[in-house]
Amino acid sequence: MPPSALVGAGIVSVQLGAGLAGRLFTEATPAAVTGLRLWSAAVIMAAIGGRGLARTLRDVIRRRRWQDAGLAVAFGVALAVMNFSIYQSFARIPLGIAVTIEFLGPLAVAVASSRRALDLLWVGLAALGVALLAHGGTRLASGAVPGARGEPGTAAAGIAFALVAAAGWAAYILLSAATGRRLSGSSGLLIAMVVAALVVTPPALAAGRAALARPGVLATCAVIGLLSSVIPYRFELEALRRTPARVFGIWMSLEPAVAALVGLVLLGESLAAREWAAVCCVVAASAGAALGAAGSAQLPQA
Repeated sequence: MPPSALVGAGIVSVQLGAGLAGRLFTEATPAAVTGLRLWSAAVIMAAIGGRGLARTLRDVIRRRRWQDAGLAVAFGVALAVMNFSIYQSFARIPLGIAVTIEFLGPLAVAVASSRRALDLLWVGLAALGVALLAHGGTRLASGAVPGARGEPGTAAAGIAFALVAAAGWAAYILLSAATGRRLSGSSGLLIAMVVAALVVTPPALAAGRAALARPGVLATCAVIGLLSSVIPYRFELEALRRTPARVFGIWMSLEPAVAALVGLVLLGESLAAREWAAVCCVVAASAGAALGAAGSAQLPQA
């Protein structure tokens, strides 16, 4: 599969998982869902690629590749911060708005690493879509977020968590690319997933110990882990091996559009004309970035 198809499939998968998680928050806390999702994903990935992980760990220890191991641990911490924060945001503000704010992370990566004026044009178009989806900075600053689950203070907390998730997402893009170059296969991702699960385990146990024993919650979180972690992270790790981080960041501008559509279908969050205009902006920006990448120097193939 070309890198653009891998990224697109990962986006759809992760947002379907987010929609399922949003529906599960009535039965379990966001922290508990985050912990179960990450542990489910780690177990699934270990079952698939456990032998590769064992070989990688033996190689790291034998050759004393401690810098590579530290990079995978840092990748795991970024995953933990990103997942924990965005689920806290989902519990307070609508899915589409939360992901729109979170998108500021990859957008910042794209801007910081851009080398061509054409790339800045696509970034600007994606930024316009972000502004339209967020209903402008004034409404966000006042806490008047449509569909917020509670008082303005709750909305403000949701926005703050989304901003933290944006920082985690930016770190994820850069660390995922570096990990993919240093560690073969999905072993680096599996190490990072286990580290992320360990980081979120204490708040998950503290906030949702009772929910962790419910079979229905466990089964749903296993599905969420597959959709939101195993499939997209593996696809994105492979895509980042074959495309620059700046191009990857612009392709990810599809994320707010897909999140808004999933919010409409799974959570009943309707879209106004302004949101549909934003969808057109981010889709056009992603298509333009993909065309620009295709016209540049050929990327190495796996």
